[in-house]
Amino acid sequence: MLAALLLSCCGDTRVTSTTELRAALAAAKPGARILVAPGAYEGFQAAGLQGTEQQRIVIAAEQREQPPVFRGGVQLSDAAYLDLCDLVIEGAPANGLNLDDGGSFETPAHHLRLLRIVVRDCGRGGNEDGIKLSGVDDFRLEDCTVERWGRGGSGIDMVGCHRGEIERCTLRDREEQPASNGVQMKGGTSAVALRACRFEHAGSRAVNAGGSTGLQYFRPKPEGFEARALVIEGCTFIGSEAPIAFVGVDGALVRWNTFYRPRKWFLRILQETREPDFVACRGGKFSDNLVVYLASEVSTPVNVGPGTEPQSFEFARNFWYCSDAPARSRPQLPTPEKEPAGGADPRFLDAPKGDLRLAEDSPARAHGATAWPGAHGNRERR
Repeated sequence: MLAALLLSCCGDTRVTSTTELRAALAAAKPGARILVAPGAYEGFQAAGLQGTEQQRIVIAAEQREQPPVFRGGVQLSDAAYLDLCDLVIEGAPANGLNLDDGGSFETPAHHLRLLRIVVRDCGRGGNEDGIKLSGVDDFRLEDCTVERWGRGGSGIDMVGCHRGEIERCTLRDREEQPASNGVQMKGGTSAVALRACRFEHAGSRAVNAGGSTGLQYFRPKPEGFEARALVIEGCTFIGSEAPIAFVGVDGALVRWNTFYRPRKWFLRILQETREPDFVACRGGKFSDNLVVYLASEVSTPVNVGPGTEPQSFEFARNFWYCSDAPARSRPQLPTPEKEPAGGADPRFLDAPKGDLRLAEDSPARAHGATAWPGAHGNRERR
């Protein structure tokens, strides 16, 4: 009887309870759309939700303006061509949303899309993440929000993920007793881009480009780097001990971002995985960014750890402003910067309230998130 109620001629399934949702998930075939009515639901698990390129499976709020709230963790394993839209996950004791390959490293989950997903107040004091991606390829997160997660975890954590895009997402933690990371990309992750995202006190390291991973967790196997070919562009960072950390990464671009009041360093260059045949952290490029800081908060702009190749990093066309010592705005960097700029107030519209857009007469308009070419549909490299 329940199965009959869930079916409709157009392939849509409306659910109003956790029991109905689980039944709909068990019956889902390519092209299924599961529409979740407003209300509170338990967390759930599902495996093998496999759509196709032409017929994706969709799990979405029935009413976008009244999204359903899942009070507990959600785990989806071995999914393909799956969309999650307009769902709220809160209060999970461990990870909020877990997307993984089910432990089958050679067959990753793939072609997943998360649209307007909200994850908040999950985890406790340990390594619990807001959104955990393990062994996921060809994915996209768009307009998602992650707020407050486990103190030892990440807002969005990627292990062995490839060809992903995270756009216009917000990660928001607390300034005191911060979590470890906002976004972390490690365990063999490659070809992932963060674009037009906002980080508000999003962990001690707002973006951990790389990391430290046990060899048994690399997907599909260790290839000598924690992460490779990463792009962080058009983003806005407020606070964090270090907004950017390059950690065992083999090439990452950080460009056209705005950084406001990092609390200790602008960036870190570290090597935490020291296994044989792993490259030293290398090949970072930091260009066209806008960095505003206080000398009283940042004494060492770039933290360089042992076992790294800081001489391989490139700096170009960044705008630096030290608001409590303007004459000392340009920092000492690991390599000489090409065409540095700065020393003048960039004139944010309302920085104390978090509005880091620039005034029309700002001397920094060619730098930072405001100048990101992707905001106008142009993502050319410089």
